[in-house]
Amino acid sequence: MTFGGALAGGAVAVATLSLGGEQSERTGGRQCRDGDVGQRKERMMPRFRAVSVLVCICITAACSSPSTVTPAASQAGGGKAASTPATSPSRAGPAPRASTDATPAASAVTAPVPMPQVIISHVRTGDGSVVTVATFGGPVQYMLHNGSADPGPAAAGLVRAGPAVTGADRQRLLAVFNGGFKLGVGAGGYEQEGHVISALGNGFASLVIDRSGRARIGVWGSGVPAPGEVVYSVRQNLQPLVAGGQPTPAAADWGLWGATLGGGEYVARSALGQNASGDLIYAASMSTTPADLADALAHSGALIAMELDINPEWVQLDTARTPGGPITAAVPGQARPADQYLVGWTRDFIAVLAPPAGSQATAPPIRWRPRP
Repeated sequence: MTFGGALAGGAVAVATLSLGGEQSERTGGRQCRDGDVGQRKERMMPRFRAVSVLVCICITAACSSPSTVTPAASQAGGGKAASTPATSPSRAGPAPRASTDATPAASAVTAPVPMPQVIISHVRTGDGSVVTVATFGGPVQYMLHNGSADPGPAAAGLVRAGPAVTGADRQRLLAVFNGGFKLGVGAGGYEQEGHVISALGNGFASLVIDRSGRARIGVWGSGVPAPGEVVYSVRQNLQPLVAGGQPTPAAADWGLWGATLGGGEYVARSALGQNASGDLIYAASMSTTPADLADALAHSGALIAMELDINPEWVQLDTARTPGGPITAAVPGQARPADQYLVGWTRDFIAVLAPPAGSQATAPPIRWRPRP
C-alpha cells in the first residue's frame, strides 16, 4: 500500500466511524432528547481516539513499504531503473569467476654443464688418404707455446708459455698439436702473449687467441682483428685452405703449400679449421695432399681453415682422455713420441686446456681493449 493509499484508507475509516457516530447520536437523541450535550461528547471521545490510533497504524505501514514495485527483467515490462545506464544484451557477458586452473610456478631448469672434450674421427678421402680429425669441444682454452729454437731466443724471457707444458697447465692438458712453418720462410707472422716476435702480415690465414684463451681463425686484415678486439697471441701460416665451408681453389695446387721432403705430393701434413659453433678442428695425416686436408676439414664442418706444418718430423697431435690424464699419440704413424711437448720441443705448438679447477665450465668472456 502506498502512502497516499494509507491516508485514503484512514479517511474512509474516519468517515465511517463518524457516520456511525452520527447515526448513534441521532438514535440516542431520539431516545433521550432532553439529555445533556456534555454527556454525548464524553461518549464520542473514545471513538475518536480509536480512529486516531487506526490512522497512525496505516501511516506507519505505508512508510515501511517500498514506494514502487519494479517487474523483473525477465517479466513483461521489466527493465532497469531510468537512472541506471542500460547495457546492450549483445555485450553483456557472464559474471567473472575465479579461475580454478592452478598454474605451477616454473621450476628452475639447470642446463647441462658442457664438458671439455676431444672427439677423434678418421676421414678417408677420394684418393685413399686417411686423415685424422680432432674436434675440440666444450669450454676449452688455447695457449700458444714458444719453441726452444723457433721462435726461440726472440721470445725467451718475454713469454710464460715456453717449450714444455708443465705445472698447473699439465693438470689441465687435453691435447697439444704442432704450429706452422719456421718463421724465417716468410709464411706469416707471430705474436705471443702480446709480444710481436715476427711482423704480422695482411692476407695471411691467422689463428688468433685472446687473453682468456678463446681462439678463432680468420684472414688478417680482412675482419681479423675486429675493431677493439683483444689480440694476445697470433700464429699466421700461408693463405686460407678452406673458406666459406669449401676448399679454396689454391688447395688443388699442392706446390703452393710448402717444400716437401723428397719433393713428393703425398707427405705428412696438418691443418687447423673452425666450425660454425666456434670449435677448432685439427686434421693431419702422415701421407696426404693439401686438397685432401681441405676436403676432410670441409666434410667435418670447417667454415675456414689454414695449413699448419708439414713433413714427418713436425706433424704431431697428442691427446688425453681426461684433463691432465696420460697423453697418447693420435695420428697413426706420427714420428715423435707422445710426451715430446711435455719434455720440451724446438718448434712452436698449441696446447688445448680444460678450464682451471673451480671455474665454471663455460666459455670465458671476451675482454676488449684498443689495439696499439
